Amino acid sequence: MALLLLGEAAMRIWGSTSLSLAAPSDVALALWRGIADASLLLATSDTLITAGAGLAIGGLIGLTLGILFGLVTTVDRLMEVSVEMIRPIPSVAILPIAMLVFGFGFRMEIAIVAFSCIWPMMLLVRSAMAGIEPRLLEVARTLRLSTWQQLCKIVLPAALPRIIVAFRLAAAMALVVAVTVEIAVNPLGLGYGILVAQQGLQPAVMLAYLVWTGLLGWAMNALLSFAQHRLLGRAAMVGVIA
Repeated sequence: MALLLLGEAAMRIWGSTSLSLAAPSDVALALWRGIADASLLLATSDTLITAGAGLAIGGLIGLTLGILFGLVTTVDRLMEVSVEMIRPIPSVAILPIAMLVFGFGFRMEIAIVAFSCIWPMMLLVRSAMAGIEPRLLEVARTLRLSTWQQLCKIVLPAALPRIIVAFRLAAAMALVVAVTVEIAVNPLGLGYGILVAQQGLQPAVMLAYLVWTGLLGWAMNALLSFAQHRLLGRAAMVGVIA
């Protein structure tokens, strides 16, 4: 709060010739106007649709691969080189390919977000599989449970805290990548609103979009954290500590 007041005073007293700064009060006013005329809410819905769809697709793929690699050592070793070659590729680097395949719009952005979400889910879920107590799997084999029964009754419940942590990390990445793609090439969502405001020399609007994006990310994380603790109770701390 003190920094906001200091920034407000500095902007009002000395002013600024910068095209990227605005007084906090002007940013708050621009934020209110964006909410009042629904332009900000419409951009938010576009971003959340693409981020959510990409998170769902990439998260499911990452979860599946993580379980497979974590439980089947042979497959993990065979795919290690391929995974380590593809995983470091920045999501933005596949923009040209995604544009050629999907064109502009939701599908292109969803594909890139999904690609970025696969890796944190896969790596953390694979680690969660490796952390399962071997005795649990021995008991499952002793009871002659099928592979599907072992997965549902032993593997997933034991790894659930870490899986949820992986999902939270992937959700944060999904929002960041979605906004980045919108700034770079895709004419929709919060990222495009930031770009248009910057090109229109409207620093207050640009910063309002940035503040709103930050608040949105905080709200998503708070909601997922609340759901994690409600679902798992004390067991939620296992995933955080690990």
